[in-house]
Amino acid sequence: MADPRAEQTFQKSIHTLTPNGAPPRTETDSLGSKQIPADAYWGINVSRALDNFAISGRPISVYPDFLFGYACVKQAAARANAEIGALDAATAELIDRACEEIKGGKLHDQFIVDVMQGGAGTSTNMNFNEVIANRGLELAGYPKGSYEHLDPNDHVNRSQSTNDTYPTALKIGLMLSLERLLAELEQLEQAFRDKGREFAGIVKIGRTQLQDAVPMTLQQELEGFAVTLAEDHASLKGVIRRLAEVNLGATAIGTGIAADPRFAEAARKHLAAITGHPIVTAPDLIEATTNVGVFMEVSGTLKRSAMKLSKICNDLRLLSSGPQAGLNEINLPPRQAGSSIMPGKVNPVIPEVVNEVAFVIAGGDVTLTMAAEAGQLQLNAFGPVMAHVLFENLKFMTAAMETLRVNCVRGITANKERLAQQVDSFVGVITALIPHIGYAAATKLAREALGANARIADLVAASGLLTREQLSELLSPERLTRGQALTQRDDEGG
Repeated sequence: MADPRAEQTFQKSIHTLTPNGAPPRTETDSLGSKQIPADAYWGINVSRALDNFAISGRPISVYPDFLFGYACVKQAAARANAEIGALDAATAELIDRACEEIKGGKLHDQFIVDVMQGGAGTSTNMNFNEVIANRGLELAGYPKGSYEHLDPNDHVNRSQSTNDTYPTALKIGLMLSLERLLAELEQLEQAFRDKGREFAGIVKIGRTQLQDAVPMTLQQELEGFAVTLAEDHASLKGVIRRLAEVNLGATAIGTGIAADPRFAEAARKHLAAITGHPIVTAPDLIEATTNVGVFMEVSGTLKRSAMKLSKICNDLRLLSSGPQAGLNEINLPPRQAGSSIMPGKVNPVIPEVVNEVAFVIAGGDVTLTMAAEAGQLQLNAFGPVMAHVLFENLKFMTAAMETLRVNCVRGITANKERLAQQVDSFVGVITALIPHIGYAAATKLAREALGANARIADLVAASGLLTREQLSELLSPERLTRGQALTQRDDEGG
């Protein structure tokens, strides 16, 4: 018995989609007959999916990149079938035109199966087959459901299976989403570089394990963020290249059953032309049909990037903590009132929301890993949850980077006076003097400075180990922030 909620959803869709009370059409499959809204481009397979998968309440149309990818696959298949003579040119042209409309953003409201679905994505594949068929019929002047002229299975799905079209469409869609994310990642990297240059010459105290370490510049800190983002950019770009290997032409399990042997190469060629990507056919289609390793790679690489970005946001929250009882080295732009009870409080809400996105991405990676492991024999049936996790995480990550760049990084300011005050009284600068006075003497003087709350330069000068002139040179901001190796090399005359 169907879930009553699913039936209510379906009945509501019939009422909503049927104009002026027009009677629904009747479609039949191997399980029986069902009524379909008269103006619906989808058919009986989608109707059954509505009954069975009232899970998330989110249709596949929430991921337009996936719709674009699937339309590209169906379009390439139609062109390939026409090329090898598996479809007549007129039929292939109707499919092609419908796919082009979907790629352009039309008919997206007709892709209504739930993102969570059993069947390895068959409901999604049939949603496309039915919508494309009925739009093609409409273009040819036939009423929807006249499948004797253009059939979802026999024509739109010719030479294909869910098991090769779904993962191929997913890869094309992920390429689009990743390209969008990479564009935003590049802008965020540049925003940190720009902000770092703005803070050039501002010396601060570096910290390890939340304890005072040695001096550095605020520019070095922010440019370090940019460098780590650039590494992620390179890693994610590499993943896009590996997504270009597809199993289109494998049909059910990789043997290519029910497809002309020429189909795989023809479809590959057309898909490459349509997408602009260097699409290649996997060397072993049986292995490729069961292998979801590249989806784990996308998820794992994205998680790595998310965790690194979350760490950056943790640093921003620490550096801006206060303003009176915290580090208060930088100011994040105030975005909204921070408390319903504490007047004047402003919270680091932008870094916080990026942290939350990172948590979601980490959880999604666990879900995808479990789904990948759960594959059996010649197929992994859990592509739908992988697609959901990947598109959701890419969407969240892209939006998180944009709001971090626009609403936070651009508006960061430095508390120069506080930083200068900290550096002036910082005992840790004695680390730069170790090559000149030795570790033991430096340790003794550091303890004295901390105990007496004295300036380290004054104590060193008083000890007679170095002159004021030497101290001024060795403790200059330029020398302090260039690193110990350079200090030693310069001292040796290098």
